[in-house]
Amino acid sequence: MALPWYIRILRPVNAVMAGIASLLGVIVATGTIPPQSLLLVPVVVLITGAGNAVNDYYDRDIDAVNRPERPIPGGEVTPAGVLRYSAVLFVAAILLAIPVSAECLAIAVINSLILVVYARNLKGLPLAGNLAVAYLSGSIFLFGGAYAGVEGLLLNIPVAGVTFLCTASREVLKDAEDIEGDRMGGARTLPMITGVGNAARFSFLLALAAVILSYLPIYPWWGMIYIGLITVADIIILFGAAAALRCADPACLRSSNATGVLKNGMFLALGILIASAVLL
Repeated sequence: MALPWYIRILRPVNAVMAGIASLLGVIVATGTIPPQSLLLVPVVVLITGAGNAVNDYYDRDIDAVNRPERPIPGGEVTPAGVLRYSAVLFVAAILLAIPVSAECLAIAVINSLILVVYARNLKGLPLAGNLAVAYLSGSIFLFGGAYAGVEGLLLNIPVAGVTFLCTASREVLKDAEDIEGDRMGGARTLPMITGVGNAARFSFLLALAAVILSYLPIYPWWGMIYIGLITVADIIILFGAAAALRCADPACLRSSNATGVLKNGMFLALGILIASAVLL
């Protein structure tokens, strides 16, 4: 049986995964998962779901052509109904964040605003949309760390920073892969302005910055074991980003699987960072 629109519009699988990921930030900050920190999961699920809903509201005309099965173009709900629904979800998430910590509440409010601005204004702006998505990805760890206050938030900055830079690198490459469709849809992305080759070089610099950040001796767990482990992930990250450098067109980028390799390297690096924070 098909899920009702108010569940499907949340992209529940992705929203729940984001919620669970916030607990990784808690683990980095505290070494464990205190029972009260489980409240972070529904907060992230609600904010992520609200962001997906408001995104559907602003994309309703595009979805009418590309995704007619979605709730708004499918006639299951009105645009105004989705907008009200997303507002309720945002408010519910912010209210749930109040008893957790002041830092978590601040991040919940900021991220809610960014999601609305992204859907309304940033998505069509070169690079701005990529950076917003990258920040939101990295901020999941900041949100988890903020459960333990400022100190926990600071401990998660390396994890969030690597996530931000790798995600930004991958987002630029994804735009380069989709340049033909974006042009037909009226979007204006960075690769459309700079060309695929220059976008790939910029993406490589972002990936290189993530690698440099992962090596800096700013982590409590920094040492030879950590360096040996993170080097494996960094090689994969750079290999993925470098694979795009030989490409001058979207077809070449897609066949290179640069974005897939880069994503795998990022996930491995995050796993090593989190494991090192707990075990080393």
